[in-house]
Amino acid sequence: MTWKESIPEVTNGEFEEFTKDRLAFIDFFAEWCMPCTMMSPIIEDLSEKFGNKIKFGKVNVDDNQKIAQKFEITSIPTFALIKNSEILERISGTVTQDELEEILKKHL
Repeated sequence: MTWKESIPEVTNGEFEEFTKDRLAFIDFFAEWCMPCTMMSPIIEDLSEKFGNKIKFGKVNVDDNQKIAQKFEITSIPTFALIKNSEILERISGTVTQDELEEILKKHL
C-alpha cells in the first residue's frame, strides 16, 4: 500500500513559528525507524481528518537535534501536541489510530 505524504517536515529554524498560535501535532521520527514508518499512514489520515483544526508537522530527530533535545525526545516515534512551544500531550511508541484520535479530540 502506498500513500501520499503531505505532512510538512519542520526544521530547527521553522519550529517556533510553526507551533505558535495554533495547536500543532508533531511527529518526531527518523528515516531509519521502522515503527515511525509504520505510523506514517495513520498520521496522514489524522492530518486529513483534523487538519482544519490542528497543524500537522514532522521533525526528523537526526536532522533537527536542537528541537529533539529541547523537548527531551529520547525515543521514537514520539508524537506531541504543542501550543506556544509547550507540550500539552506526549505519546511515545506505536499506538492505534483510534487512540490518537481520542487524544486529539480531547484537546479541541
